[in-house]
Amino acid sequence: MAKGKIWLSERKTATDRFTGLEVTQLTDYKAHSHHLYFTESGWYDGEQRLLFVSDRGNSTNLYSMHVESGLMTQLTDYNDNDQLDACLLPDGSAAFVKLGRQLIRLDLKHYDETVVYEAPQGYHLGNVSACADGKYVCTCVQEDLSYRIRLDLGNGYVGHRELMEAAPHSMIVRIDAEKGGAEKVYEANRFITHINASSKEPWLLTFCHEGPWHLVDHRIWGLDLRTGSAWKIRERFEPGEKVGHEFFYPDGVTIGYHGFRVNGTNFFGSIRYDNTGLEETEFGFDTWHGYADGLGQAIVDGKGAVKTLSIWRKADGVYDGPRVLCELRCSFHSQKVHAHPRFDANGKRVLFTSDKNGYGNLYLVDVPEDFSQLPLFTTTGS
Repeated sequence: MAKGKIWLSERKTATDRFTGLEVTQLTDYKAHSHHLYFTESGWYDGEQRLLFVSDRGNSTNLYSMHVESGLMTQLTDYNDNDQLDACLLPDGSAAFVKLGRQLIRLDLKHYDETVVYEAPQGYHLGNVSACADGKYVCTCVQEDLSYRIRLDLGNGYVGHRELMEAAPHSMIVRIDAEKGGAEKVYEANRFITHINASSKEPWLLTFCHEGPWHLVDHRIWGLDLRTGSAWKIRERFEPGEKVGHEFFYPDGVTIGYHGFRVNGTNFFGSIRYDNTGLEETEFGFDTWHGYADGLGQAIVDGKGAVKTLSIWRKADGVYDGPRVLCELRCSFHSQKVHAHPRFDANGKRVLFTSDKNGYGNLYLVDVPEDFSQLPLFTTTGS
C-alpha cells in the first residue's frame, strides 16, 4: 500500500432486474468503498476522474478513479485509519482531506500534502467545503464531549440527541486554501455540522444545528461570510416537522432538502437562501436522502421496505414520477454505506453507494432520455 499505487480496474456491469438499465459497478473489493458525501462533487478533470474513499488494506484512504478505464490511483497512505472526509477545490487542482483533527491540502498532480489547519485541543473537526472562488475552504469544529457522552455518530447515531441537548461550543472557520491560516467567522453553543459552501457565491454558506430533526431548535441556517451574520432558512410549518440533508443547487443560491410531515408524509423541496421561491413535492414512502440536479430532476433513495432509487423529472413545471431508476438494496448500517445518490453535472448519470453484496461499493447508472421507459414506482414492485 503506497501513495501513487495504481489499482487495476474492478468495473463490471449488470442489467438491472427492475428497469433493464445497465448499471456499472465501479469498485469490487472486500472492504467498504464510497464516494464523497453527496453535498460534495468528487468529479474532476472534465469529469474523467472521480474521488472516492476506500478501506482496502484495512485502512481508510483517498483514491482517484479514471472512470472510463476503471484504473484507480491511491492518493494517500494513512495507516490504521478508519475515517476520512474530503472536498475538491472548484478547479480540481487540490483536495482538502480531513484526518482526525487535521485538515490537509492534497495536490492532485504531485500528491504533496500540507497541513493547513488543526482543530484546537478538545475539539472535533467537522466536514469541509470549498468556497466558490477557490480562495478559501470552510469547516466547523465542535467541543469534544465524548468524555461524558457515549458517542458513535457514524454507526447508528449513538449519542445524537444527547450531544444536541448538551449544546457543545462550536465554531465555523474559514481557511486560506493556499497558505493556510484560519479565521473564526461564527460561533454558538449548538451542535453545528453540515457546512455547505455555495458553488457560485463566495460569501454564502449554509450550516445546520444537528440533532434529531423534529427536536432540534432549527435545522438549516444561512451564513454571510463577509459579516458573520446567520439566519434561519425554511422555517417549520408545524411543530415536529422534520427537514434536513440540505444541499446547494448548481445555481449556488437555491437550497434543496427533504423531510417528513408530522403525519409521516415524505417530501423533497427547494428554497432560495433568502427564503423566497419555496417549492415542495410530497411522496408516500420513506427515504434517507434526496438530491436534485437543478435541471428538473430529483432522486431519492429508499429505506426499509423500499429497495430502489426513485426519480422524478419535471414536465411543464410539474414533477412526473416517482419512477424506478434501478435497484438499490442498501443497508444504511453506517455512514460508509449510506447511498447518497447524486447526479453528475449534466444530469445524465447517477452515482451512488450500496452494500447489496455485503460491502459498500460505488455504482453508476445512466438516466435514460426517454423517461417514460422507466416503470412507475409501486411499493409492491420495490
